[in-house]
Parts: sequence; C-alpha cells; structure tokens
Amino acid sequence: MTEGVVDVDGVEHKVENNTWIVGDDEEVIVIDPARDADKILEKVGEREVLAVVCTHGLPDHVGAAIEVAARDEAEVALHPKDRPLWRRTWPGTWPDIDMEDEGLFGVADVQLEVMCTPGVTHGGVSLYCEALDAVFTGKTLQADGPGRIGGEYPALADQLTAIGGRLFTLRHGTRVLPAHGEESSIGDLEPHFDAWLSGSLTRGAAAEEDASLTDGTKAAGIRLNLRDQ
Repeated sequence: MTEGVVDVDGVEHKVENNTWIVGDDEEVIVIDPARDADKILEKVGEREVLAVVCTHGLPDHVGAAIEVAARDEAEVALHPKDRPLWRRTWPGTWPDIDMEDEGLFGVADVQLEVMCTPGVTHGGVSLYCEALDAVFTGKTLQADGPGRIGGEYPALADQLTAIGGRLFTLRHGTRVLPAHGEESSIGDLEPHFDAWLSGSLTRGAAAEEDASLTDGTKAAGIRLNLRDQ
C-alpha cells in the first residue's frame, strides 16, 4: 500500500492505494503503481521489473508508472481508451503497450490475462491469473462493491455488464484484489449482483455523498467526460 496527500483549498486529504507485485525471486510485473515509486521499488528489491500494467488511466493508478518502469527499462501497459487520462498525469508521453482484451502477460511461471472491464473509465481492465486463482480488478470491483469516482458511477450500466459478464464468470473462490481497500472473493460479492442491478447502488449514493472516500478522487476533483474517446 502507498499513500499520498491531496491538497484542496488548503485542506489535506489522505489517499491510499494498493499496488500489486506479481512474480518470483527473479522477475516481477507491477500492477497499478501509485505515487511512491521508491516504496514500490523497495518491495521489488533486486528483482527485474518486466512490465508495469495500469488497470485504469487515473492518476492514482499511473502516478509512479514511469519511475518504476525506468529502473529496468520496462514497458508500461494501458488500454488505449484511457490514453487521455494518462496524459493528464504524464503530458508529452504515451504508454508503451496498448492492451487488448484477452491479451497475455507472462511472468515467472504464470500468465495474466487482460479482461476489458470498462465503466469507471472507458479503458478499464482487470487482470486474471488462473494459476494464482486471483483477479486484479483495479477500481472496477472492490470489497464494498463496484468502484466509483468522486462518489459517482460514470457509466454504471457498462460497469455492471463487465462485472456480471466477465468477473462473475470466474470461480467463486477467485480472490478479488482491488486498487483500494481489502481483498474479497468472487463468491463473497456475486450474491449482491441482483441488488446492484435493482438500483441499490444509486439509492445509497445520496446518503453517502458527504462520506470520506478511500480513493481520494472526490478530494482530487477528478472528473471524466465519458464522451471523450
């Protein structure tokens, strides 16, 4: 976990992110490097970084991507539909790899399969590793349900379609490893899906409007134009 501070009108807000490191004693892939490149690389140690994979183009998913990748001249991967978001954090640069659905990343003796799971952003993806019985869901799906931006669901129908049609087809024991908060499992979350479809998420949003957000996006003032491809 890494953390940072966002200053809004003189008020500081703490933001926490999960960065996942997948590999063995020799090589790793880093998923969603947030702000603190030094802390992430300290965890990586002497192992070679093969690639940096960002599940979304939001600042708290790409904030340390270039620094982490630079140490071992690794490549950065992002879905092309999230390139406009990437440029807000890293103007004048582009990711090295345009991810596509069902693309594969190999590290150690396992593979990470790209699953396009848009909704929070146009180019949101999850990474499924069958060998580890785990899926890295970024902001798409968290222990408390579908992820949000600033307390809102930018494209909830698309997000629920991705969750139901892709993530909830995985084995119930599959670990859900998100970019924020605690881990869960597909079996823990799938029983709530019908309620989400019935509108429980939007009914509860108004009551939670003023609640503090672990992802810090409301404090950071992040806004998406969903018509922007």
